[in-house]
Amino acid sequence: MAETERKKRREPRTRSSSGAIEAPRQQYTVRRRAQPATSDDAPRRASSNTSKDESLDFAQYRGWRMFLNPLWCYHGFFASVLALTLFGLVMVFSSSSVSMVAAGASPWSQLVTQASFAAIGLLLMVVARILPLGFYALPKIMYPLYALCAVLQLMTLTPLGIEVYGNRGWIKIGPVQLQPAELLKLILCVVLPLALRRVYVAHRKSGAKPTLKDYWVPLTLFVVAVAFVIGGKDLGTCMILVFIGIIAFATSDFPKKWLAAGGLVALAFVTMFVVTSGNRMSRILATYRGCEDGAQTVCYQSTHAHYAIASGGLFGVGIGNSREKWNYLPAAHNDFIYAIICEELGFVGALLVLLLFVVIGWCMLVVAVKTPNRFASAIIMCMTVWIVGQALINIAVVLGLLPVMGLPMPFVSAGGTSLITCLIAAGVCMSAMRSQPQIRAERAKA
Repeated sequence: MAETERKKRREPRTRSSSGAIEAPRQQYTVRRRAQPATSDDAPRRASSNTSKDESLDFAQYRGWRMFLNPLWCYHGFFASVLALTLFGLVMVFSSSSVSMVAAGASPWSQLVTQASFAAIGLLLMVVARILPLGFYALPKIMYPLYALCAVLQLMTLTPLGIEVYGNRGWIKIGPVQLQPAELLKLILCVVLPLALRRVYVAHRKSGAKPTLKDYWVPLTLFVVAVAFVIGGKDLGTCMILVFIGIIAFATSDFPKKWLAAGGLVALAFVTMFVVTSGNRMSRILATYRGCEDGAQTVCYQSTHAHYAIASGGLFGVGIGNSREKWNYLPAAHNDFIYAIICEELGFVGALLVLLLFVVIGWCMLVVAVKTPNRFASAIIMCMTVWIVGQALINIAVVLGLLPVMGLPMPFVSAGGTSLITCLIAAGVCMSAMRSQPQIRAERAKA
């Protein structure tokens, strides 16, 4: 203390301009106030912190929990889609080579055509994957695309339409033949969540309770799509559109009592269309009552599908060795390609195909549940019920559990419109999946 007092006495004192003696000034450390982050810095800092925090969350996915890892699901979904597409090319060639030769064409004709469609679809899938999620939330782009798809579907009822197996669902313009209903499935999975999101945002801002009149846009989009497809007598595709609509409305704030009432109305309309169609009723009765005459009747296709499944056994007769593809089984490379898979690859090959679709469905559901973005989650859920639901229906038809509906197997069956739209849907799903925080953080690190 004494030493401190002596130091204070030795400190020189200064005189002011008036001559008064001033005490020595104390030294203060000036601390500058931290400057707020600029608009360019803020996202960068937030993203780096988020990336660091979320990377630590991957440690919780050990053992069987790896199947709950959104990043694993993202890559598992992509790998399964590619595997099914490549496998589909092999099976399309195997199941169509005989019919191509019988038609006077090269046995490679269908494979070359399908490979061309696959190349176009994969390119569009990459483009759809790169596009940000905000692109799919632009009404000025999505609504005109929906209108174009609806007009194309309406053209199936004109002289440009082509009827196949009782369904008028194709149009042919010059050398180009396409199935507009497949395009409607794709665009409906986007515009319905978009329209419902706009209703949600509007009522969240106003605080008002929504009424049925407020949902006229999404309801109109849904009803028009279903009505145009029903006009072509394609009940199978209509069922897929109804499932997409149910999921879209169920994942929104649409009142559940209205959804239940709408489901009952849809069920009544489907029942009416089935009962009033002799062809559909005969297929349903043949499926669940059995066939007295298995040849050259409505049961012919299903009967030969069962022959193919029975011939396959456990490991199959080998790729290219199918007997039913020798003009016994109609649509062997289209709707009934799963029967050829069962015959040539047996129970093991058929189970692997089913497991790939299960992986796709599981990965889509995991990411959809873990995604905080409602719009992205709704898109993924709608496409899940489309792709996986249609695959399961196709398998059930081949196994004889459901009547013949004319639905192809996604990624596997021959058909350009179906393959391209399914691959685009996969790209849109991956774009939506990137809104999941952990996937976004891991991609930012890469």
